[in-house]
Amino acid sequence: MKTISLFLVLAILPFLGFSQSLFDKYENMDKVSSVIVNKGMIDFVSSFQTDDMDKETQDFIDVAKGLESLKVFITEDEKASVDMTASVKKYLKSSKLEELMRVKDEDVNVKFYIREGKDADHVQELLMFVTGIDSSDLDLNGHKIETVLLSLTGDIDLNKIGSLTSKMNLPKELNKVEKSK
Repeated sequence: MKTISLFLVLAILPFLGFSQSLFDKYENMDKVSSVIVNKGMIDFVSSFQTDDMDKETQDFIDVAKGLESLKVFITEDEKASVDMTASVKKYLKSSKLEELMRVKDEDVNVKFYIREGKDADHVQELLMFVTGIDSSDLDLNGHKIETVLLSLTGDIDLNKIGSLTSKMNLPKELNKVEKSK
């Protein structure tokens, strides 16, 4: 009986949040650049308070206080891009994300997905996936970007997301994200 109980506990552990994200494999790929900001760093940045903060900076701090993690994966490699696309499709099937919006501009496709939060203005997760960038004029330090995957988790206020994009140089398409009512 103890063996069966132990087996069941071990089988359930990955579903309780101890497993790695499906996207964590991209951290160590040679052809993928990554930026991972975890709760400790987010708390450190959001702890800075000054009396002369403008509204945009205060909004940024408010958004940052609610974040658990920020992950950005960028590649110019076609094979890595195909793998990212497959991973995103797999993740969307297994998660409770719903499509929020799509933006298509020539060959560039930007898709936003969210997981519901505590109310209509908040989400628990925001996933942005951008493909087809290689045909555009976007040049990042001599690299022609193919695909970008951005994941934000925590308590995210969609009304203040614009401040996060400007302070952290995140894609400007995030400014258009707004929960449909």
